[in-house]
Amino acid sequence: MAKPAEFGEPVEIDAGARTVAITNPHKVMFPSVGAQQQERTKLDVARYYVAVGDALMRTLDDRPVLLERYPNGVRGTSFYQKRIPDSAPGWLHTTTVQTINGTPSRALVIADLAHVLWAANQGVLGLHVWQYRASHPEEADEMRIDLDPSPGVTFDEVREAAGHVRDHLAELGMLGFPKTTGSKGIHIYVRVEPGWDSFAIRGAVVALGREMARRHSELITDNWWKEERGRRVFIDFNQNAPHKNMFGAWGIRPRVGAQVSTPFGWHELNTIDPETCTIDTVPHRLAALGDPWELMDDAPCSIAPLVERFAADLADGVPDPPWPPQYPKMPNEAPRVQPSRARTPDPDER
Repeated sequence: MAKPAEFGEPVEIDAGARTVAITNPHKVMFPSVGAQQQERTKLDVARYYVAVGDALMRTLDDRPVLLERYPNGVRGTSFYQKRIPDSAPGWLHTTTVQTINGTPSRALVIADLAHVLWAANQGVLGLHVWQYRASHPEEADEMRIDLDPSPGVTFDEVREAAGHVRDHLAELGMLGFPKTTGSKGIHIYVRVEPGWDSFAIRGAVVALGREMARRHSELITDNWWKEERGRRVFIDFNQNAPHKNMFGAWGIRPRVGAQVSTPFGWHELNTIDPETCTIDTVPHRLAALGDPWELMDDAPCSIAPLVERFAADLADGVPDPPWPPQYPKMPNEAPRVQPSRARTPDPDER
């Protein structure tokens, strides 16, 4: 392994009101891949985030984040950093968040671009973002619809599922904003009007998933258990559970190709190629096309129709689908047992 001095002297980057030093700037974060991509260094990552800074901050401002660190690049070991150490710079904004099991931790809050650059200097690639703002932790303001393809599902099928979700949101008076995940799926975000928490938003996505699965049963599923999904696109409602965070827009995925989770316009649904949306191409794309999420904050939506549908299902005896295993058992929740392992009742017990 190269000595630290071989990675170069620190490079200072202007981040508006603050200058951030990028140490070991020539450390390789992404290796070269064929003729289409050269090595990309820590300094390249920092410069990428500056290039998309305005659009990035529209999605991150005042939000707590979980750090996914790759100190020696995508081919090295990685870990999630839940807590910001006391040794971090005093100018960093932080807040106390609750982990899923109720343990408090000190999380970074993205207050400006300097915070993103500080994280990049720690070897952080993408940021995993909470669904609320630190200044209003009691209210979640994002409904996140995760279209997760099961094995064998093509990206064209994910596109088709996204189009169906867009149309149903429009029926409900809601406006969705799509992005690539940086891998095989699509995320659709809805800005939610004030007054809702994560429990309500999760219930809304459960209701939406059920309706999509009913209308398009050959393409879309809301089945939590993988063995029941088949070759379909799963709407992962549990991405909206309290204390969950999601890979943020404009973030660089820890993939060798340096793909970016890229917002796009609905008119691009049939042409967007997630593999070509990379650290190299996305800044040019943003400069040429503008930010397709620029007006998201101007379009807050009521999720009341979906929340009411979820409540009606419960009243009709339809249980809340299973929560992730790390969560405590929830009221009205269906049995959290994989169907193939569920015990068959003895006839005498019935």
